[in-house]
Amino acid sequence: EDIAGIILEPIVQGAGGMHFYHPTYLKRVRELCNEYDVLLIVDEIATGFGRTGKLFACEYADIKPDIMCIGKALSGGFLSFAATLTTKHISETLNNNNTGVVLHGPTFMGNPLACAVSLESINILLSYDWQSKVKSIEHQLQTELLSCQDSPYVQDVRVLGAIGVIEMKDNIDMKRIQPQIVNEYGVWLRPYGKLLYTMPPYIIKSKELRQITKAMVSIATRG
Repeated sequence: EDIAGIILEPIVQGAGGMHFYHPTYLKRVRELCNEYDVLLIVDEIATGFGRTGKLFACEYADIKPDIMCIGKALSGGFLSFAATLTTKHISETLNNNNTGVVLHGPTFMGNPLACAVSLESINILLSYDWQSKVKSIEHQLQTELLSCQDSPYVQDVRVLGAIGVIEMKDNIDMKRIQPQIVNEYGVWLRPYGKLLYTMPPYIIKSKELRQITKAMVSIATRG
């Protein structure tokens, strides 16, 4: 009776450790929200627009959230832009609320330039076979990153769509490792905690992706 909603990242926990979880979990959460009349709010900011192999990660569980947060790939990274999507019922409830509760207007809300850029970014994405491209990236990440699975320094290797993760057994020394990645391999990666990860653009060439995976595997296997 005290819970208004549950917020989660579908299928992929980003800043929570780049963990992947089974779609059945998400499906069951949707069922519980329906049962107890609780809003399901999903954060597709990192996973949306094809990153996991589906246009939106929610599709893996075949569920529809009540509220969805999108950003990042929404504008292709050209301009800062985000959006919150809701069901018609929630939208009408908010719009018909005369108290002004939860209504707000950020300074850059509805920025026309960002809106135009985002529309064009979505049009470009949907204009070509992005699914095949993401599948190709996924296959290459699996083939090249899994080679370090047996390293004594590696805890786990995970790949889903255009997301590749190497989880180390110990925390990564950022001050030592990041200059090595840049200077030795000409690659910019941002390790955090125990994680080496990459989320490359869909237009990346195979040889460019191999340069990234080579750097990741090298760092992961040298400890």
